[in-house]
Amino acid sequence: MAFAIVQMVLSGCEPKQPPPPAVLEIPFVTVDAQDVSIPLDVIGETIGSTDVTIRARVDGFLDGIHFKEGTFVDQGALLYTIDPQPFQAKVAQAQAMQAQAQTSLVKAKSDLNRIRPLAEINAVSKLDLDAAVANHDAAKSYVEAAKAQVELAQIELGYTKIHAPERGLIGLSEAEVGDFVSQRNNGGLLNVISRTDPIAVRVSITERGYLNAARRLAEQQQGNRSADGSMDKMGRLPLTLILADGSLYEHRGVPTKVDRNIDPTTGALTIEAEFPNSQGLLRPGMFARVRFDADEIKGAILLPQRAVSELQSVHRVFVIKPDDTVEVRQVQVGQRLGSNWVIESGLQAGERVAVAGLLRLRPEMTVKPRPADASELPPVAKGGKNG
Repeated sequence: MAFAIVQMVLSGCEPKQPPPPAVLEIPFVTVDAQDVSIPLDVIGETIGSTDVTIRARVDGFLDGIHFKEGTFVDQGALLYTIDPQPFQAKVAQAQAMQAQAQTSLVKAKSDLNRIRPLAEINAVSKLDLDAAVANHDAAKSYVEAAKAQVELAQIELGYTKIHAPERGLIGLSEAEVGDFVSQRNNGGLLNVISRTDPIAVRVSITERGYLNAARRLAEQQQGNRSADGSMDKMGRLPLTLILADGSLYEHRGVPTKVDRNIDPTTGALTIEAEFPNSQGLLRPGMFARVRFDADEIKGAILLPQRAVSELQSVHRVFVIKPDDTVEVRQVQVGQRLGSNWVIESGLQAGERVAVAGLLRLRPEMTVKPRPADASELPPVAKGGKNG
């Protein structure tokens, strides 16, 4: 009896074994292959398809402004007038000098006509004849120079009236009535006229994005060619414009200009595209996003970006195997579609990939997988790949 009591006491003093650790519950997504369209988006701003600077070509006081700022002006419309009085005086002075030179020419011609017959009968010396001819030729030159001075003075007088070189949208004036405008002050800048129909959009695109866009445009042009090799006029224009409020502009556009080289400091290439703007909705300086037509990828593997970890440019995912153990696998990511990566290699359709708790996962670790719910997945984004 005593032995049994002692044995019971000793067994009660033995330490209890801790319960086994709970299996970590990990949400996952099942990878599937699907056909996707990936647009290429680049950020830029609207500018005039032509921007013409209006400058004062003569110095003087601004006498008048003959347009309403921020409105459309027609080609040839009077925009500014500069005080013409000093230039009118220059014209009068040049005309007086021309009249004086003309009078000198008349006298020199009269002297030559008088001396030439006398020289033929040796009544005057040949030296006198040469002098009369020289004076006549010099007087003719003075008349031509005086005419040029009159023309120059008239041109400068004409510069006191500044007209619109073409139709377009004019901005705010850089000078007010009474201001002294000069080439030495801001280059004589007065205003800018922008042609807004069509409107241009200037964007900067990365080298990789440019190569991608160039291939897409080439493929689209090839697809729009008819049997005889000519371009199909019914083919859609390749560019879509997304405005600052996220809405799609109703008209599509086409690239028109490409810079000569890629900027070595930014690694970007400048491209301009034009869009119809007959209603005048778009103005220069607006934010815009240009979208190239979608790139079709057949059987693409999409994976939420949060399921992919990156370390030193190496991308990894945590695959949950059929026995619920974890495998760390390196993958090759491609283009980005909204909040998802396109996985180019490393995953197969039907595999399960963890989307949360990645920092607590270890290779060969046993987990309790469950399908991820909507709150654990990023919202579906419609935005395309940025160029």
